[in-house]
Amino acid sequence: MAAQRLWRSSSPEPLLEDMVMVLSPLFLVFMLDLGLTPQTLAQNDAYRGFLRKHYDPSPTGHDDRYCNTMMERRNMTRPCKDTNTFIHGNSDDIRAVCDDRNGEPYRNGLRRSRSPFQVTTCRHRGGSPRPPCRYRAFRANRVIVIRCRDGFPIHLEENFIPPRP
Repeated sequence: MAAQRLWRSSSPEPLLEDMVMVLSPLFLVFMLDLGLTPQTLAQNDAYRGFLRKHYDPSPTGHDDRYCNTMMERRNMTRPCKDTNTFIHGNSDDIRAVCDDRNGEPYRNGLRRSRSPFQVTTCRHRGGSPRPPCRYRAFRANRVIVIRCRDGFPIHLEENFIPPRP
């Protein structure tokens, strides 16, 4: 027994074999994760882009000043973006439009919300497309139409105008 302990401590191979046995499952998980990471990152980038352009959970007003500030803060003024809509409320409610909890299929692969959202639409007043950009604010409670990928919103259909009841 003492000879075996002495052999184990003096020879690196058994220790190396033990390390390989322990690290092999971790290495496999690491390699699998590397294969999924680019897709996940791209999906998250598109969703983050959607949130940056269209999500403001608690606006500090719905007037023209709000639009001027938000459009500049969200980097949509070089050149001046013509129209942008900010959705207010809970991001989980917006994500629910991507499935049947709060959404339904619309046309061309889009999804329409079953319930209205509070929104502020900012429209460029015209003139030069270069800063300083000036916007007019329009408040509404309306359904939204979005494009989803893998359960996440990636595009807001700005041209959607809900029919009047």
